[in-house]
Amino acid sequence: MARAATTSDVFNAIAEPQRREILVLLRAGERSVTELAQELGMTQPGASKHLRVLREVGLVRDRKAGKQRLYGLDASGLRPVHEWTGGFEQFWNESFNRLDAYVQDLKQTRKAE
Repeated sequence: MARAATTSDVFNAIAEPQRREILVLLRAGERSVTELAQELGMTQPGASKHLRVLREVGLVRDRKAGKQRLYGLDASGLRPVHEWTGGFEQFWNESFNRLDAYVQDLKQTRKAE
């Protein structure tokens, strides 16, 4: 059964830890299913299954190179994730500012002792 490509599919696809590992490996460049399976310690059918999901949501592209099919990262597919997480930037900035103020106060207190 074919899955419909929706924005939430990207989130579902990267919820699986081994798919995130595949994306990390593909950041360094194209790899075959065999290479990915070996690096991740999984079977080729298992790696192929994860690659199919990643390709369906637009995170991975593939091309034929001789007898092999090579897979590469399509980072443009991560745009929905980047846009969503960007909404938390203010939260993190405020948290880091409070942490920085705490550390500065701690340094001042220790200097005074």
